[in-house]
Amino acid sequence: THGFVMAEDGQKMSKSLGNIVSPQDVIDQHGADILRLWVVGSDYSEDLRIGPEILKSQSDIYRRLRNTFRYLLGNLNGFTEDERLDVADMPELERWVLHRLWELDGKLRQACNDFLFHPIFAELHNFCAVDLSAFYFDIRKDTLYCDHAGEKRRRAARTVLDAAFSCLCAWMAPFICFTAEEAWLARDGATEDDSVHLRTFPDIPETWRDDDLAAKWDKIRNLRRVVTGAIELERKEKRIGSSLQAHPVVYANSEDIALFDGLDAAELFITSGATFILDSSPKNSFSLDDVSDAWVVAGEAQGEKCERCWKFLPDVGLDLDHPGTCKRCADAVRHGAG
Repeated sequence: THGFVMAEDGQKMSKSLGNIVSPQDVIDQHGADILRLWVVGSDYSEDLRIGPEILKSQSDIYRRLRNTFRYLLGNLNGFTEDERLDVADMPELERWVLHRLWELDGKLRQACNDFLFHPIFAELHNFCAVDLSAFYFDIRKDTLYCDHAGEKRRRAARTVLDAAFSCLCAWMAPFICFTAEEAWLARDGATEDDSVHLRTFPDIPETWRDDDLAAKWDKIRNLRRVVTGAIELERKEKRIGSSLQAHPVVYANSEDIALFDGLDAAELFITSGATFILDSSPKNSFSLDDVSDAWVVAGEAQGEKCERCWKFLPDVGLDLDHPGTCKRCADAVRHGAG
């Protein structure tokens, strides 16, 4: 079937209605990558629609993708091979990101074989906006900005950012070719002879696959949504400013509490502490209809605010050389992290 390009309200384009959108006008106003995004974002099994509002939503998607590249480039500055960490030595969170890269690689290759780009691009965008920006990047900001350079957790994060950058540049190159090239050439060590368009999709090691870990982290993220919701309510009511002022108390069943064994729950919640209690439905608690057996009371964190990492911790002020910081930050400054 052959579809037509229609105006965004579904009407045919015509001079008399004044609703004609010319490709050249889109390129002049928004750039060629926005037009390419519209093509890949359209379901071309039906009539296509284009207009100012549709182009605005493509511009929003483009901005998110560009910001993902910017975050990766900024946090990979100065990354060297010596810093690289083996997968076996990484925290679960990093291994989860690598699993997601493995998963997306398989789906993208299949989509290319099937010429079905619309669904896979939606998934790639979702990965950048939800999995990376709103989840992984948000959690790991603290590690990337505040840990000292040799810290294993920071090295693991930078190793994963390097893998994500390599994959996303190659994966996005057919869709947003100018932006992918610009990002690839902006990387440390890139030369003018390099081009992202001379690359093929990276080969993803099978060792990155971990279905059990992925299933576990789906549950962790679900419970985390309840914590985030409780904190957002406190912020809305102006009882706290940042989530780092909170110390959530999570009431859950033993199975859900066990998910966090060996993990730093406060780090994952972006709070200054966290407590788990085996109980259900306490008074004045927050819950979500679609997450069963989890209730949260967003209490306030105790201690002083560290002027470097902004966490509220009881050990702030105990280091006489750096009285305004917590112990971790004092150690990092001693190691020369700044």
